[in-house]
Amino acid sequence: MAIISTLPIYRVTYELLQVVTRITKDMPRDYKQSLGNKVREECVELVSKIYRANCSRDKRPHLEELRERLQVVELLLRLSKDMRLISTGQFAQTLELTDQVGRQSTAWLKYASSPVV
Repeated sequence: MAIISTLPIYRVTYELLQVVTRITKDMPRDYKQSLGNKVREECVELVSKIYRANCSRDKRPHLEELRERLQVVELLLRLSKDMRLISTGQFAQTLELTDQVGRQSTAWLKYASSPVV
């Protein structure tokens, strides 16, 4: 088991959480309380799933749930962009980070699913 803060997927996910926290603070009050909070909560859950997968013997359930929650984050961010609550540049920045998390989680899931030699 690796130290969680040294995992590349953790670092990228934490950066995503920081970016989402920064961009949601500028949303209008009514959206900040609903949509903004939901995006932040989902990002915190992503970090939590990485921690649980790292500590668990069977990493697959946690990684699969992480990938599902990542889709929710992407959906909420797309909605925020379409409603003009965040800029296209902010959306592009978050999309790049979610793409990195997605690729790393897929690779980790493949590794965790491979038979032990």
